[in-house]
Amino acid sequence: MSQQSAVSTPAANALSGKLVFLLALGAGLSVASIYYSQPMLGVIGSAFHASVSDVGLVPTLTQIGYAFGILLLAPLGDRFDRRRIILVKGTLLALTMLLCGFASSWHVLLLSSLAIGLVATVAQDIIPAAATLASDHNRGKIVGMVMTGLLAGILLSRVFSGVVAELLGWRAVYAIAAVGVWLVTLTLWYVLPAFKPETTLRYPALLRSLGKLWIDYAALRRAALAQGLLSIAFSAFWSTLAIMLADRFHLGSAVAGAFGLAGAAGALAAPLAGSLADRRGPNFVTKIASALVVASFALMFVMPLLPLPAQLAVIVISAIGFDLGIQASLVAHQTIIYALNPAARSRLNAIMFTVVFIGMAAGASLGSLALASFGWTGMVALATAAAAGGLLIRLTTR
Repeated sequence: MSQQSAVSTPAANALSGKLVFLLALGAGLSVASIYYSQPMLGVIGSAFHASVSDVGLVPTLTQIGYAFGILLLAPLGDRFDRRRIILVKGTLLALTMLLCGFASSWHVLLLSSLAIGLVATVAQDIIPAAATLASDHNRGKIVGMVMTGLLAGILLSRVFSGVVAELLGWRAVYAIAAVGVWLVTLTLWYVLPAFKPETTLRYPALLRSLGKLWIDYAALRRAALAQGLLSIAFSAFWSTLAIMLADRFHLGSAVAGAFGLAGAAGALAAPLAGSLADRRGPNFVTKIASALVVASFALMFVMPLLPLPAQLAVIVISAIGFDLGIQASLVAHQTIIYALNPAARSRLNAIMFTVVFIGMAAGASLGSLALASFGWTGMVALATAAAAGGLLIRLTTR
C-alpha cells in the first residue's frame, strides 16, 4: 500500500492484518493516556503537596480536554488528510505526555493534563480512518477490531501506570507512554496511505455542519441517543461501585478496580459484534446488545434476596453482561453512522461520542444521587431505566 496514494473509495483499499493491528494499537495507546493518572493521584499529590480536591483536577481536566477535543478537533478529519492529522496529533500527544512527566510545577502539570485530553482524541481519527479503508462488506468487523485495541487501552492503562509508578515512579509512566505513542505514530505515518479530504468547508462552517448532520440524519440521532442512554447506565454503575463495596462488603479500592477486568468481555465482544453486524445488519446487533444490557442490570434487583457472597457473584455476572452489551452496541452504532455519509465520517463520529460523553457525565452525577437517596437498589433502577430507554429507541427503529 503506497503511502503516497490517496484514498478515494473504501473498497479500493485492502486492509492487511498488520495494518489493522497497528490501527488498534494506535487507538489503544492514545486513549490510554487519559487514564494513566488515575491510579497515581496519591503519589502525584504527594509530589506536589496538593490536597485531595486539588489532585482531582488532574483527571478532571484531562476528561474536559478530551470532550472539547472530540467536539472541536475530531471534525477536522473530514477537512484534511487523516494521515497528517494522526501524525500531528500523535506527535503532540507524545510531547504533552513528556511535558506532564517532567512538570516542575503544579500549574504546568494541570495545563499538560488538559492538553493530553485534547490531543488524545487522535483515537477518534484512527477509527474513521479504519472505517474508510475497510470495504463495505467487512466494515463492521474492522471497526470492531480497532475498537478492541481502544478498549484494551482503557482496560490496561491503569494496570500499566500502577505497576510502573510503583517500580520506577510516576514520571516514568508518562515518559515510557510518550515513546510508545511516538513510535506507533511514526509507523502509522509510514504505512498509511494519504486520505483525500472529503470537504472543503472552512473550520467555522465545518463546526456549523455538525448541527445540520444532526438534523438531516434520523439514524444518527437514534444511534447517539441510544448509546448515550446506555452510557448513563454504564457510568452510574462504575461511579458508585467502589462506594457500595466499601459500605456493604467492607472491600477496598483494589477489589473495586479488579471488577474492571470485566471490561475484557467488552474488548472481546467488539470484533464479534462487528462481524455479526456485517452478516445480520447493525440494527439487529443493537437490539440484542441493548436487551442484554437491560437484563444484566435488572439481574441485580435479586441481590437483597441472596447471601453476601452470592451478591458479589451477581455483580460480576452483571458487569460482564452489560459491558459486553454496551461495547457491542457501540460498534454496531458506529457501523450505522459510518454508512450514512462517507464524506462526513469524522463529524458523525464526533457527534455520537459527544452525546456518549454527555451520557457518561450525567450517569456519574445521577448515579451518585440515586445511591445517596435510595441506596444501591436506586442506582440499579436508574441504570435499568436508562438502558431500557436505549432499547426502546432501537426496538422502534426499522
